Amino acid sequence: MSTPNILWLCTDQQRYDTIRSLGNDLIRTPNIDKLVNEGVAFTQAYCQSPVCSPSRASFLTGRYPRTTRCRQNGQTIPADEVLVSRMFANAGYRCGLAGKLHLASCSEGKVEERIDDGYHDFHWSHHPQPDWPENAYTQWLRSKGQSWKDLYSGPSTGFVKVGVPAEFHQTKWCADTTIDFIRSNQDRPWFFSFNCFDPHHAFDPPPEYLAKYNPDDMPLPKFESGELDAKTTFQRLDSVWAHNSPGEFHTAAMTDADRRQVTAAYYAMCELIDDQVGRIMDSLERSGQRENTIVIFMSDHGEMLGDHGIYFKGPHFYDEAIHVPLVISAPDRFQAGLRVGGLTELVDLVPTLLEAADMEVPKRVQGKSLLPHLTGQADPAHHRDTVFCEYYNSWTHGDAYGTMLRTTREKFIVYHGTDQGELYDLNSDPDEFTNLWTSPDHQSLKLRLMQQCFDASVLGMDPWPPRRGAF
Repeated sequence: MSTPNILWLCTDQQRYDTIRSLGNDLIRTPNIDKLVNEGVAFTQAYCQSPVCSPSRASFLTGRYPRTTRCRQNGQTIPADEVLVSRMFANAGYRCGLAGKLHLASCSEGKVEERIDDGYHDFHWSHHPQPDWPENAYTQWLRSKGQSWKDLYSGPSTGFVKVGVPAEFHQTKWCADTTIDFIRSNQDRPWFFSFNCFDPHHAFDPPPEYLAKYNPDDMPLPKFESGELDAKTTFQRLDSVWAHNSPGEFHTAAMTDADRRQVTAAYYAMCELIDDQVGRIMDSLERSGQRENTIVIFMSDHGEMLGDHGIYFKGPHFYDEAIHVPLVISAPDRFQAGLRVGGLTELVDLVPTLLEAADMEVPKRVQGKSLLPHLTGQADPAHHRDTVFCEYYNSWTHGDAYGTMLRTTREKFIVYHGTDQGELYDLNSDPDEFTNLWTSPDHQSLKLRLMQQCFDASVLGMDPWPPRRGAF
């Protein structure tokens, strides 16, 4: 295999359990299923923050949020951090992006500030709304004689909005832009980031996709009566209101029919993504580049989707929020149809891609390469002993600073500066209903996991402070 291309398909706020071939019989994802069958699915992959900017800064640098210093939505990643796209650009790759990057604030009409990220072709659209004239998606709509405001005038039904027809959807534009890039760069190695906004709320799929999912067929969110009594104040707050813009709504006012309808809309958004993945993969095949391209499919973090009474995201470390899909495929180079069940972190992606392209992994990178799993040289049942995740007071929750350590058997969460936390026995309580934080019978376990979490925090500090010229 010659110098491989990198096609990085990253969705926004997509749960791990939204792929049919990995266990969800209610959803249709034939194109992602094909990637799973042709490649390696990491079934226990976790992000390093349950919100966008810290997670993206982490997996694009191979470093933990505390190390990147991009710890909150609204913070700008420091200019001395080095993205993997810059590393590949330095190696002679043509690098491109379509969609969001979100390594800086873009609120209140402010355009995202860029560092030296290495992207030569930068088609930026943080979200579909025409908040900025620089939004490449709304520029595309205008070029087709369309107006986002006019297109997005469909009715709301409960907590679901009927969205833009698929022909003019932002996810479809992302795919079109990706396909154009693939066709235009067949004579040189390339690295491309497809970063659509879906299935991030608001829950607004195209009408033709929403019609495919009957709300009556959808399951109700996972919730046990009384479970919130032993949970944190942050979770009790979000069980009443879903606090995130756009799309804040009164969670406690929802009926079971509302909840099923939201799940149907979310699945419809995931199917739209799948269809666009299929278009991109068809283009890659037709251009003769599939055999020489490493394809990654993943998401930046999950979506609570009503489980435990919570929608969207926040200072929550349930698996619904931090467990993400991760599939890596490269025909004739990596294993096909392999499932890796060992604990995996998204911080592991940067060293994996660098090693796969025969590039040096800088000392500042903190991830652990997945390449031995991709090539069948490692035990698929084990990659890491633990995964580590962080949250730093991103919005509306007061002083919410949390860190999480997860093993295969337990989950430990501490909210710093408070006496609150969470402890779950995942063997007996895999859905994380029963918080054992104050249980007298579990204090020795709590102390052991607290020490492990503290060790992960200290050992996750910067191994090699970044400086210009160090890469």
